[in-house]
Amino acid sequence: MRILVTGAAGFIGGALSLRLLERGDEVIGLDHLDDYYDVQLKKDRLARCQAHSGFASVTTSLEDRRGLDEVFARWRPEAVVNLAAQAGVRYSIENPTAYVDSNLVGFANLLEGCRQHRVGHLVFASSSSVYGANTRLPFSVHHNVDHPISLYAATKKANELMAHAYAHLYRLPVTGLRFFTVYGPWARPDMALSTFTRKILAGEPIDVYNHGHHGRDFTFIDDIVEGVIRVLDRPAAPDPDWDPAAPDPASSNAPYRLYNIGNHRRVSLMHYIETLEHCLGIEAKKNLLPLQPGDVAETDADIGDLARDTGYRPTTPVEEGVARFVDWYRDYYGVPE
Repeated sequence: MRILVTGAAGFIGGALSLRLLERGDEVIGLDHLDDYYDVQLKKDRLARCQAHSGFASVTTSLEDRRGLDEVFARWRPEAVVNLAAQAGVRYSIENPTAYVDSNLVGFANLLEGCRQHRVGHLVFASSSSVYGANTRLPFSVHHNVDHPISLYAATKKANELMAHAYAHLYRLPVTGLRFFTVYGPWARPDMALSTFTRKILAGEPIDVYNHGHHGRDFTFIDDIVEGVIRVLDRPAAPDPDWDPAAPDPASSNAPYRLYNIGNHRRVSLMHYIETLEHCLGIEAKKNLLPLQPGDVAETDADIGDLARDTGYRPTTPVEEGVARFVDWYRDYYGVPE
Protein backbone atom coordinates (compact mmCIF):
# COMPACT_ATOMS: atom_id res chain seq x y z
CA MET A 1 0.00 0.00 0.00
CA ARG A 2 0.88 3.66 -0.19
CA ILE A 3 0.52 4.85 3.39
CA LEU A 4 0.70 8.35 4.84
CA VAL A 5 2.25 8.21 8.33
CA THR A 6 1.95 11.47 10.24
CA GLY A 7 4.43 12.05 13.03
CA ALA A 8 6.90 9.90 11.09
CA ALA A 9 9.89 11.37 12.93
CA GLY A 10 8.35 10.53 16.28
CA PHE A 11 9.00 7.58 18.56
CA ILE A 12 6.17 5.37 17.32
CA GLY A 13 5.97 6.93 13.84
CA GLY A 14 9.62 6.24 13.07
CA ALA A 15 9.41 2.62 14.18
CA LEU A 16 6.17 2.02 12.28
CA SER A 17 7.42 3.66 9.08
CA LEU A 18 10.51 1.45 9.11
CA ARG A 19 8.47 -1.73 9.56
CA LEU A 20 6.07 -0.78 6.76
CA LEU A 21 8.98 -0.09 4.41
CA GLU A 22 10.63 -3.38 5.30
CA ARG A 23 7.50 -5.29 4.30
CA GLY A 24 7.32 -3.47 0.96
CA ASP A 25 4.85 -0.63 1.49
CA GLU A 26 5.40 2.90 0.23
CA VAL A 27 5.47 5.42 3.07
CA ILE A 28 4.94 9.17 2.92
CA GLY A 29 6.38 10.33 6.22
CA LEU A 30 4.94 13.65 7.36
CA ASP A 31 6.41 15.51 10.32
CA HIS A 32 6.65 19.10 11.50
CA LEU A 33 10.07 18.56 13.13
CA ASP A 34 9.21 21.00 15.92
CA ASP A 35 11.54 21.60 18.85
CA TYR A 36 9.37 20.15 21.64
CA TYR A 37 12.39 17.89 22.16
CA ASP A 38 15.73 17.19 20.45
CA VAL A 39 15.23 17.67 16.69
CA GLN A 40 18.41 15.70 15.93
CA LEU A 41 16.82 12.58 17.42
CA LYS A 42 13.86 13.07 15.10
CA LYS A 43 16.16 13.47 12.09
CA ASP A 44 18.07 10.33 13.05
CA ARG A 45 14.83 8.35 13.19
CA LEU A 46 13.94 9.63 9.71
CA ALA A 47 17.40 8.74 8.43
CA ARG A 48 16.71 5.06 9.08
CA CYS A 49 13.68 5.30 6.78
CA GLN A 50 15.38 7.39 4.10
CA ALA A 51 17.65 4.46 3.28
CA HIS A 52 14.58 2.84 1.66
CA SER A 53 13.57 3.84 -1.85
CA GLY A 54 9.88 3.62 -0.95
CA PHE A 55 10.09 6.46 1.57
CA ALA A 56 9.22 10.10 0.92
CA SER A 57 9.66 12.70 3.65
CA VAL A 58 7.38 15.74 3.89
CA THR A 59 7.93 18.56 6.38
CA THR A 60 4.64 20.21 7.33
CA SER A 61 2.13 20.19 10.18
CA LEU A 62 -1.46 19.03 10.42
CA GLU A 63 -2.44 22.59 11.32
CA ASP A 64 -1.27 23.74 7.84
CA ARG A 65 -4.44 22.90 5.94
CA ARG A 66 -3.11 23.98 2.56
CA GLY A 67 0.13 22.05 2.99
CA LEU A 68 -1.78 18.95 4.09
CA ASP A 69 -4.13 19.21 1.11
CA GLU A 70 -1.11 19.30 -1.20
CA VAL A 71 0.25 16.12 0.39
CA PHE A 72 -3.03 14.28 -0.19
CA ALA A 73 -3.36 15.60 -3.76
CA ARG A 74 0.21 14.69 -4.72
CA TRP A 75 0.59 11.30 -3.06
CA ARG A 76 -2.96 9.90 -3.00
CA PRO A 77 -2.40 7.61 0.00
CA GLU A 78 -4.55 4.49 0.23
CA ALA A 79 -4.36 4.49 4.03
CA VAL A 80 -3.34 6.95 6.75
CA VAL A 81 -1.85 6.33 10.19
CA ASN A 82 -2.08 9.46 12.32
CA LEU A 83 0.58 9.57 15.03
CA ALA A 84 1.19 13.32 14.88
CA ALA A 85 0.09 15.11 18.02
CA GLN A 86 1.30 17.33 20.77
CA ALA A 87 2.30 14.68 23.27
CA GLY A 88 2.60 14.65 27.04
CA VAL A 89 0.10 14.87 29.88
CA ARG A 90 2.21 17.22 32.00
CA TYR A 91 3.00 19.70 29.23
CA SER A 92 -0.74 20.02 28.52
CA ILE A 93 -1.12 21.60 31.95
CA GLU A 94 1.52 24.23 31.11
CA ASN A 95 0.59 24.93 27.47
CA PRO A 96 -2.98 23.83 26.72
CA THR A 97 -3.32 25.84 23.49
CA ALA A 98 -0.63 23.73 21.81
CA TYR A 99 -2.94 20.74 22.21
CA VAL A 100 -5.92 22.56 20.78
CA ASP A 101 -3.94 23.55 17.68
CA SER A 102 -2.31 20.19 17.00
CA ASN A 103 -4.68 17.60 18.41
CA LEU A 104 -8.01 19.23 17.56
CA VAL A 105 -7.53 21.62 14.62
CA GLY A 106 -4.84 19.43 13.07
CA PHE A 107 -6.89 16.25 13.43
CA ALA A 108 -9.94 17.95 11.87
CA ASN A 109 -7.80 18.90 8.86
CA LEU A 110 -6.59 15.32 8.57
CA LEU A 111 -10.11 13.90 8.68
CA GLU A 112 -11.18 16.28 5.93
CA GLY A 113 -8.19 15.29 3.80
CA CYS A 114 -9.10 11.62 4.22
CA ARG A 115 -12.70 12.35 3.23
CA GLN A 116 -11.89 14.49 0.21
CA HIS A 117 -9.37 11.98 -1.15
CA ARG A 118 -11.32 8.82 -0.35
CA VAL A 119 -8.76 7.17 1.91
CA GLY A 120 -9.51 3.49 2.46
CA HIS A 121 -8.66 3.40 6.19
CA LEU A 122 -7.61 5.92 8.80
CA VAL A 123 -5.90 4.53 11.88
CA PHE A 124 -5.25 7.11 14.58
CA ALA A 125 -3.48 7.20 17.93
CA SER A 126 -5.63 7.70 20.96
CA SER A 127 -4.28 7.10 24.47
CA SER A 128 -4.85 5.18 27.68
CA SER A 129 -5.11 8.65 29.23
CA VAL A 130 -8.74 8.82 28.07
CA TYR A 131 -9.72 6.50 30.93
CA GLY A 132 -9.09 9.45 33.24
CA ALA A 133 -10.90 9.20 36.57
CA ASN A 134 -12.00 5.61 35.91
CA THR A 135 -10.62 3.13 38.44
CA ARG A 136 -12.26 -0.07 37.17
CA LEU A 137 -9.46 -2.36 35.96
CA PRO A 138 -8.59 -3.62 33.48
CA PHE A 139 -9.52 -0.66 31.30
CA SER A 140 -11.86 -1.77 28.53
CA VAL A 141 -12.84 -0.04 25.29
CA HIS A 142 -16.42 -0.86 26.34
CA HIS A 143 -16.14 1.38 29.42
CA ASN A 144 -17.39 4.96 29.59
CA VAL A 145 -14.54 7.49 29.33
CA ASP A 146 -16.29 10.81 29.91
CA HIS A 147 -14.09 12.00 32.80
CA PRO A 148 -10.65 13.00 31.48
CA ILE A 149 -8.28 14.54 34.03
CA SER A 150 -5.94 16.32 31.61
CA LEU A 151 -6.48 18.37 28.47
CA TYR A 152 -4.26 15.93 26.58
CA ALA A 153 -6.70 13.14 27.46
CA ALA A 154 -9.65 15.34 26.53
CA THR A 155 -8.20 16.01 23.07
CA LYS A 156 -7.69 12.28 22.50
CA LYS A 157 -11.28 11.56 23.52
CA ALA A 158 -12.37 14.36 21.19
CA ASN A 159 -10.42 12.71 18.35
CA GLU A 160 -12.41 9.52 18.88
CA LEU A 161 -15.69 11.45 18.68
CA MET A 162 -14.61 13.43 15.63
CA ALA A 163 -13.52 10.25 13.87
CA HIS A 164 -16.85 8.58 14.60
CA ALA A 165 -18.73 11.53 13.10
CA TYR A 166 -16.74 11.17 9.85
CA ALA A 167 -17.26 7.41 9.83
CA HIS A 168 -21.00 7.94 10.25
CA LEU A 169 -21.47 10.82 7.82
CA TYR A 170 -19.02 9.87 5.08
CA ARG A 171 -18.51 6.12 5.66
CA LEU A 172 -14.80 6.72 6.18
CA PRO A 173 -13.36 3.58 7.85
CA VAL A 174 -11.60 4.72 11.03
CA THR A 175 -9.91 2.85 13.86
CA GLY A 176 -8.69 4.44 17.10
CA LEU A 177 -5.89 2.85 19.12
CA ARG A 178 -5.45 3.54 22.81
CA PHE A 179 -1.74 3.06 23.51
CA PHE A 180 -0.58 2.11 27.00
CA THR A 181 2.77 3.52 28.31
CA VAL A 182 4.96 2.86 25.28
CA TYR A 183 8.71 2.46 25.87
CA GLY A 184 11.80 1.13 24.08
CA PRO A 185 14.66 2.16 21.77
CA TRP A 186 14.41 5.61 20.12
CA ALA A 187 12.06 6.85 22.86
CA ARG A 188 11.47 10.54 23.47
CA PRO A 189 13.99 12.07 25.90
CA ASP A 190 11.18 13.47 28.06
CA MET A 191 9.70 10.02 28.72
CA ALA A 192 10.26 8.43 32.12
CA LEU A 193 12.63 5.66 31.01
CA SER A 194 14.89 8.10 29.15
CA THR A 195 14.86 10.59 32.01
CA PHE A 196 15.59 7.90 34.60
CA THR A 197 18.46 6.51 32.54
CA ARG A 198 20.06 9.89 31.93
CA LYS A 199 19.88 10.87 35.60
CA ILE A 200 21.04 7.53 36.99
CA LEU A 201 24.08 7.55 34.71
CA ALA A 202 24.85 11.12 35.81
CA GLY A 203 24.53 10.22 39.48
CA GLU A 204 21.50 12.48 39.89
CA PRO A 205 18.36 11.55 41.85
CA ILE A 206 15.25 10.57 39.92
CA ASP A 207 11.78 11.91 40.75
CA VAL A 208 9.43 9.05 41.65
CA TYR A 209 5.84 10.28 41.83
CA ASN A 210 3.02 8.88 43.94
CA HIS A 211 5.82 7.69 46.25
CA GLY A 212 6.46 4.84 43.81
CA HIS A 213 2.97 3.37 44.14
CA HIS A 214 2.19 3.55 40.43
CA GLY A 215 1.20 0.48 38.45
CA ARG A 216 1.57 0.68 34.70
CA ASP A 217 0.81 -1.45 31.66
CA PHE A 218 4.21 -0.90 30.00
CA THR A 219 4.09 -1.77 26.29
CA PHE A 220 7.24 -2.31 24.22
CA ILE A 221 7.53 -0.33 20.99
CA ASP A 222 7.76 -3.41 18.73
CA ASP A 223 4.51 -4.72 20.20
CA ILE A 224 2.80 -1.41 19.55
CA VAL A 225 3.98 -1.41 15.94
CA GLU A 226 2.80 -4.96 15.35
CA GLY A 227 -0.60 -4.07 16.79
CA VAL A 228 -0.90 -1.02 14.55
CA ILE A 229 -0.05 -3.05 11.44
CA ARG A 230 -2.53 -5.80 12.32
CA VAL A 231 -5.28 -3.20 12.66
CA LEU A 232 -4.20 -1.22 9.58
CA ASP A 233 -4.57 -4.32 7.44
CA ARG A 234 -8.13 -4.83 8.67
CA PRO A 235 -10.20 -1.74 7.79
CA ALA A 236 -13.01 -0.96 10.20
CA ALA A 237 -16.48 -2.13 9.21
CA PRO A 238 -19.93 -1.54 10.70
CA ASP A 239 -20.79 -3.81 13.63
CA PRO A 240 -23.93 -5.77 12.66
CA ASP A 241 -24.73 -6.38 16.34
CA TRP A 242 -24.46 -2.73 17.44
CA ASP A 243 -27.60 -1.67 19.32
CA PRO A 244 -28.50 2.06 19.37
CA ALA A 245 -30.67 1.43 22.43
CA ALA A 246 -27.60 0.18 24.32
CA PRO A 247 -24.69 1.77 22.42
CA ASP A 248 -21.26 0.16 22.80
CA PRO A 249 -18.47 2.80 22.76
CA ALA A 250 -16.04 0.40 21.04
CA SER A 251 -17.95 -0.06 17.78
CA SER A 252 -20.83 1.39 15.77
CA ASN A 253 -23.21 0.91 12.89
CA ALA A 254 -20.64 3.10 11.11
CA PRO A 255 -17.22 1.75 10.01
CA TYR A 256 -15.61 2.59 13.37
CA ARG A 257 -13.59 0.61 15.91
CA LEU A 258 -11.58 1.25 19.07
CA TYR A 259 -8.86 -1.01 20.48
CA ASN A 260 -6.50 -0.97 23.43
CA ILE A 261 -2.90 -1.90 22.70
CA GLY A 262 -1.18 -2.81 25.94
CA ASN A 263 0.76 -5.66 27.45
CA HIS A 264 -2.07 -6.61 29.84
CA ARG A 265 0.56 -7.06 32.54
CA ARG A 266 0.41 -4.41 35.24
CA VAL A 267 3.93 -3.72 36.55
CA SER A 268 4.78 -1.63 39.58
CA LEU A 269 6.83 1.48 38.92
CA MET A 270 9.36 0.36 41.53
CA HIS A 271 9.90 -2.95 39.71
CA TYR A 272 10.35 -1.03 36.46
CA ILE A 273 13.02 1.11 38.14
CA GLU A 274 14.66 -1.95 39.71
CA THR A 275 14.85 -3.55 36.25
CA LEU A 276 16.55 -0.44 34.90
CA GLU A 277 18.98 -0.37 37.83
CA HIS A 278 19.89 -4.00 37.11
CA CYS A 279 20.51 -3.27 33.42
CA LEU A 280 22.65 -0.23 34.20
CA GLY A 281 24.42 -1.83 37.15
CA ILE A 282 23.72 1.31 39.22
CA GLU A 283 21.29 1.88 42.08
CA ALA A 284 19.19 5.01 41.62
CA LYS A 285 18.89 7.82 44.14
CA LYS A 286 15.16 8.48 44.49
CA ASN A 287 13.10 11.55 45.34
CA LEU A 288 9.71 10.19 46.46
CA LEU A 289 7.03 12.74 45.56
CA PRO A 290 3.20 12.98 45.62
CA LEU A 291 0.94 12.09 42.69
CA GLN A 292 1.11 14.74 39.96
CA PRO A 293 -1.92 16.65 38.63
CA GLY A 294 -3.39 14.91 35.59
CA ASP A 295 -1.75 11.58 36.41
CA VAL A 296 -3.45 8.28 37.28
CA ALA A 297 -2.22 5.70 39.77
CA GLU A 298 -2.91 2.47 37.84
CA THR A 299 -3.36 1.37 34.23
CA ASP A 300 -4.09 -2.08 32.80
CA ALA A 301 -5.31 -2.79 29.27
CA ASP A 302 -8.07 -5.23 28.43
CA ILE A 303 -6.89 -6.40 24.99
CA GLY A 304 -9.60 -8.98 24.39
CA ASP A 305 -11.05 -7.15 21.38
CA LEU A 306 -7.63 -6.75 19.76
CA ALA A 307 -6.85 -10.44 20.24
CA ARG A 308 -10.29 -11.51 18.96
CA ASP A 309 -10.23 -9.39 15.82
CA THR A 310 -6.54 -9.52 14.84
CA GLY A 311 -5.20 -12.64 16.59
CA TYR A 312 -2.48 -10.55 18.25
CA ARG A 313 -1.44 -10.05 21.87
CA PRO A 314 1.69 -8.10 22.91
CA THR A 315 4.16 -10.35 24.72
CA THR A 316 7.42 -8.51 25.50
CA PRO A 317 8.17 -8.51 29.27
CA VAL A 318 9.64 -5.37 30.82
CA GLU A 319 12.87 -7.20 31.66
CA GLU A 320 13.54 -7.78 27.96
CA GLY A 321 12.21 -4.41 26.81
CA VAL A 322 14.20 -2.33 29.30
CA ALA A 323 17.39 -4.26 28.49
CA ARG A 324 16.92 -3.54 24.78
CA PHE A 325 16.32 0.13 25.54
CA VAL A 326 19.52 0.36 27.61
CA ASP A 327 21.54 -1.30 24.83
CA TRP A 328 20.20 1.25 22.36
CA TYR A 329 20.74 4.18 24.74
CA ARG A 330 24.38 3.28 25.34
CA ASP A 331 25.00 2.91 21.61
CA TYR A 332 23.14 6.04 20.50
CA TYR A 333 24.53 8.36 23.17
CA GLY A 334 27.98 6.75 23.28
CA VAL A 335 27.76 5.63 26.92
CA PRO A 336 30.32 2.92 27.73
CA GLU A 337 29.46 -0.23 29.68
